[in-house]
Amino acid sequence: MSLELRRPDDWHVHLRDGAMLWAVLPATARTFARAIVMPNLRPPVASVDAALAYRSRILEALPEGIRFEPLMTAYLTDDLDPDELAKGFTQDVFRAAKLYPANATTNSAAGVSDLSKISSVLSCMESIDMPLLIHGEVTDPDVDVFDREALFIERHLKPLRQRHPRLRIVLEHITTEESAIYIRDAYQSGDERIAATITPHHLHLNRNAMFVGGLRSDFYCLPVVKRECHRRALVKAATSGLPCFFLGTDSAPHPRSGKESACGCAGIFNALHALESYAAIFEQEGALEYLEGFASEHGPRFYGLPLNTDTITLARRDQRVPSRLVPPASICCGDDALPDGELPLLFHAGETLAWTVEVNS
Repeated sequence: MSLELRRPDDWHVHLRDGAMLWAVLPATARTFARAIVMPNLRPPVASVDAALAYRSRILEALPEGIRFEPLMTAYLTDDLDPDELAKGFTQDVFRAAKLYPANATTNSAAGVSDLSKISSVLSCMESIDMPLLIHGEVTDPDVDVFDREALFIERHLKPLRQRHPRLRIVLEHITTEESAIYIRDAYQSGDERIAATITPHHLHLNRNAMFVGGLRSDFYCLPVVKRECHRRALVKAATSGLPCFFLGTDSAPHPRSGKESACGCAGIFNALHALESYAAIFEQEGALEYLEGFASEHGPRFYGLPLNTDTITLARRDQRVPSRLVPPASICCGDDALPDGELPLLFHAGETLAWTVEVNS
């Protein structure tokens, strides 16, 4: 058995920079034709020049013979000039802008401290129809980490949409039943200007996974995985066929020393087997007919981009997932090499997946 799909895109990925970029980029590019690349580097990608330079580094690291288009995003800060944002968007440098609430996740210290400080930026984005990508969590220290996403909808997202009703919004990597219902209800009421991405790890894991056999830092991500009822709600949303939900892996690699430390980094590296991981869920739910829409069609239509014309095949053939990337993935530019022992652990490491990607020529 096999499925031939229009080649998919990843609408949320972290490619990092330097040695890590060279190590992990092939994992994304082998499957996905395009990807929305997150801008949370150090320093963040907050100018047209920075985005152009980063895109050049990505293309330099791209393996020969692979077609892949990085779609760059702007990192919103309290003092970002709306003219800089508009310039990048009209010149096709910035495809979207990313809102990180300050200190919400990895490298987000320079993020937005208060939405009122970027009202002119949001008005500009609304006027030019530039998508706003939101990491939807409140960061108040008195809020339980498992409640941060649901509270963000009530405290910030609903008022934001009232102030900017024409703003195109993607609520990224949703993790809760509240988010899934909010996006679904908005779409079914006729609002096609808001959508959500869903990751493979939030479809497979509930919060128990972080504590099976000890503290499992490799299952720690932000937003954190939630209760089983939330996982089931995400599965229902992803496999529903509704155009407001589409693929975004949030693949987020870290060196092993960053994950296995006293203060472990948040992020799961799932890029290498992401499509196979999604396929397992869609098959489990008897919804394989909706996989192509979720992976290959809903995202580009929301962003106003053409659908990919090439295809990819998913073969119903078992594959054992190794623990880590293997050379030559670790070969990098100059002296900035990433040692094999620092390569990120793969999502589903040691498991057998029932599907295998075959890239069509």
